Amino acid sequence: MSTSLIMALIWLVVANVIGMFPSRDNHWRNAYMLIGVGMPIVGYVAWENGVAIGVMMLLMGAWVLRWPVYYLGLWLRRIFGRK
Repeated sequence: MSTSLIMALIWLVVANVIGMFPSRDNHWRNAYMLIGVGMPIVGYVAWENGVAIGVMMLLMGAWVLRWPVYYLGLWLRRIFGRK
């Protein structure tokens, strides 16, 4: 198993453990930190293992951080206007 995949799996475990603990701001501060750490890891996974594996890791990260992805979709819909 490559180093990048081990880092990505550690990120997934840490993200799930963080999600188990209560938070006053509904985990938004943790989500920003996880996004900031996770995006370079996804890039490293794609660089080391190929684009398909990188996209799979991106989808797994989006599954863990589903609310920021949901609100990003709402924001993009509001910007580009869906009538």
